[in-house]
Amino acid sequence: MSQNDFIVIKAEEDGVHVIGLTRGDDTKFHHSEKLDKGEVMIAQFTEHTSAMKIRGKAMIQSANGTVQSDSKK
Repeated sequence: MSQNDFIVIKAEEDGVHVIGLTRGDDTKFHHSEKLDKGEVMIAQFTEHTSAMKIRGKAMIQSANGTVQSDSKK
């Protein structure tokens, strides 16, 4: 995935957390968003963001396909 690729995250329940993780020697949380059911977030990897953690039931789409995350309950 290049830095210009986008991912789409659609919350399928209230309270889905999207957490960005930094690049570098020490991986740290640097940004967090909370989505409610039906909300959509479009995100991309950047020079600062190397990974994303998604907690809760959501549909995630990228150039590599679609994946479904499970409910946090």
